[in-house]
Amino acid sequence: MKNLFIIAFCFVVQIGFSQEINAEVTIDAKQTGQTQLSVFKTLETELTEFINRNSWTNQDLESHQKIDISFFIMVQDLKENNFRATLQIQASRPIFGTDQVSSLMNYKDSDFNFQYNEYQALNFSSTSYQNNLVSTISYYVYAILGLDADSFEEKGGTDYYETANQIANFSQQRGTGWDASSGNNSRVNLIRELISANYANFRSAYYRYHRQGLDQFYMDSEKAKSEITESLKEISALSKSRSSSTVIRGFFDAKANEILQIYSGGNDENHAEIKKLLLSISPVHSRSWRQIKS
Repeated sequence: MKNLFIIAFCFVVQIGFSQEINAEVTIDAKQTGQTQLSVFKTLETELTEFINRNSWTNQDLESHQKIDISFFIMVQDLKENNFRATLQIQASRPIFGTDQVSSLMNYKDSDFNFQYNEYQALNFSSTSYQNNLVSTISYYVYAILGLDADSFEEKGGTDYYETANQIANFSQQRGTGWDASSGNNSRVNLIRELISANYANFRSAYYRYHRQGLDQFYMDSEKAKSEITESLKEISALSKSRSSSTVIRGFFDAKANEILQIYSGGNDENHAEIKKLLLSISPVHSRSWRQIKS
């Protein structure tokens, strides 16, 4: 997915004021044929400041602890103040004891339509609907905060997921992209699954993968790798009854390259088993899994 975009016209702004998040917003307006309009630069700057200045939680983190989030907005059409766009979201968090990061989300939202007037104030409220621009961005921020918290504490992201779900509930009758009946790619399905008791085992495995696996590599790589293997087995067990799961698909969209790197070193006797398991759970990433030596 990372290679889908060739950016011929874009603005990139990064400002680090947030307590929790280091966000980067990129807007590509080439498809509109109106790249000279200042509204694209203004929106990019204002949206970046909105994300980075807002206090999404009560945490105040050091810069190296912050969640990196990239929002790539491909504007396909602009008529008056009506934007038709797609949104690519990528997020990562630091891996303890290293200078590396782990991907939390790599997702494309193909139904990101909104209204925006240049210099319009962007304000967030968790108790009321503002507009589809603010609601969609805020929804993904809280979803990512939840995934990050789940990766450090078992089921630690519940409050963030509940806030994201509240945003979805407010937005369903007002904005586009919120219809849960539109298929597995509806943005609300991610949160609906994460707060469901049916996915409690996924969240436990998610914590095990990160906190007992990735974050322990610097101390004991073999034990850490074993924990990751067991977490993937737990996700595999769940996938047998949830084959069209948004959460499980999203996990492997974010983690495919990382998992390949974990199992690419040497010829471990367990690699054949994990390779078979990965091909079964996430065949869409079979090109990556086939590179694992067994």
